Amino acid sequence: MTLHADQNDQWASYAGPGGWNDPDMLEVGNRGLSTEEYHSHFSIWALAKAPFILGCDICSMDEDTLEVITNKEVISVNQDKLGVQGEKVKKTGDLEVWAVPLRGNKIAVILWNRGSSKATIRADWSDIDLKSSAVVDAQDLWAA
Repeated sequence: MTLHADQNDQWASYAGPGGWNDPDMLEVGNRGLSTEEYHSHFSIWALAKAPFILGCDICSMDEDTLEVITNKEVISVNQDKLGVQGEKVKKTGDLEVWAVPLRGNKIAVILWNRGSSKATIRADWSDIDLKSSAVVDAQDLWAA
């Protein structure tokens, strides 16, 4: 499966066995962001196959932070054996769709609102290289 990113705003791809992305410091737990922002931050790290190196003080970590950094489903996206980096496949203003192929014929998709206003984000099957007739089982990896 080949996903197509916006060529003007593409991350350099170093993800794969023997080379992994390191976008900077993982901010989860450093205070100042909402839980939803921590979810977004951790999810993008997972999709980029970046190492989960904590940048927060683990001695003063709260339960919300622990819950974010121990989400097994999101961690499994990061640790997927294909080792393929995800990419942005659609952008409309502050609204972005990111996707990554995973082993077992699966795809992880992030619907990311980078703005400050509530919005509805739409991802079409064609955005993630699926036929319009595709039937899928979907799971929200952050659902309680």
